[in-house]
Parts: sequence; C-alpha cells; structure tokens
Amino acid sequence: MMLNFFDQFMSPTLLGIPLIVLAMTLPWALFPLPSPRWQDSRLLALQNWFMNRFTQQLLLPLNLGGHKWAALLTSLMLYLMTLNMLGLLPYTYTPTTQLSLNLGLAVPLWLATVLIGLRNEPTHALAHLLPEGTPTPLIPILIIIETISLFIRPLALGVRLTANLTAGHLLMQLIATAAFVLLPIMPTVAILTAIVLFLLTLLEVAVALIQAYVFVLLLSLYLQENV
Repeated sequence: MMLNFFDQFMSPTLLGIPLIVLAMTLPWALFPLPSPRWQDSRLLALQNWFMNRFTQQLLLPLNLGGHKWAALLTSLMLYLMTLNMLGLLPYTYTPTTQLSLNLGLAVPLWLATVLIGLRNEPTHALAHLLPEGTPTPLIPILIIIETISLFIRPLALGVRLTANLTAGHLLMQLIATAAFVLLPIMPTVAILTAIVLFLLTLLEVAVALIQAYVFVLLLSLYLQENV
C-alpha cells in the first residue's frame, strides 16, 4: 500500500497521545549543562564559543536597548537549529514543519518588537508607515500598503521556515523512493540516485541551519527598527 508523502509531517501519537510535546522538549536535553569544574569539557567549550560568536554577530547592529534580547534570541537560534537537525534523522519528527508552531513563535516575538517601538518611540515607529517626501495623493495608499506589509511579517517568518523544511523533506523522500524502486531494475541508476540523495542530505543540513539563522536574524532586524 502506498503511503501519502505528507504522512511524515503528521504529529506522531502513542496510545492516542500526541508526541509533539516530547519532540519539542527533547532538544533541551541534548545540550551539556554548565560544569562546576575549573576546566570545561570540549563539548561545553565548543558550545560556549559558538554562543559567544553568534551573540556578538547578532547584536553588532543593535544598540544597547536591543542587547536585552540576547539570551532570548540565542536560545531561540539553538532551539530551532536542533529541531531542524533532529528532523533529518530516521524515524523522527520535525515540529518546525508545522505552520502553527512557527507562527506561534513568530507572532508573539514580532508583536513584542512592535509594542516596544510604540512604547519607547511611537513617532519613530509610526514613521515607518509613511516614507519621507511622499506626494500628498499617495499618502493614504502608502499607509495601507505599509500597514499590510507590517502585518505580513510574522506570516512570512512562519511560512518561510515551514516551506523550506517541508520542500526539502518531500524531495528527500521522493528521491529515496526512486532509489529503492530502481535498485532491482537498474542498479547503476539507483546508485547514482543514492549519491544524489546523499548530496541532497548535506544540502538539507545546511538549509536546516541557515533557516534557523534567517528566522532569528529577521527578528533582530525587526527589533532594530523599534529600539
């Protein structure tokens, strides 16, 4: 019986209980905890080096008001990277392929950046809706367009992450199915297809890392406009 290719994106259940909560909690158990020793382990030292470099790169364009978000953005970056990477393993589930989860992360964080801008500098925040030097007849139209683009931002964040991961997983499953079907018929073509699958897997690893970085980077840019 041929299964639906989209079955891999369904939340797994055990005894009728959805396991999405377990899949979302597991990444936190994979990171090493701070050690009370004077000398950290290699894994902990590598983790601290990566977090310091990423935080430094992320906060470089932000002023001091945006530095309060350092812990939140760095934690979100590591969390999304781990979820995306774990979804590439066999018999696993990728929660970030669900649009509801990505919107649940994007909408509150985007709304927080907007509210911070309206609270601290309301004139500067509202000035983004109308570029300077706009002709008078175009003012109502531009305000409507800029307002729509402002509210589309969280939707674009969630859809971008969902679409990239979903497309990659579907393409990997299609190529893997083709290699499995062609193996008894045309072994040479099946081996070439398996090589393509291996290269695509490496590409998906890069996509999983890059999409997590892009998600957090765009949030930092939205924050930069409002602090």
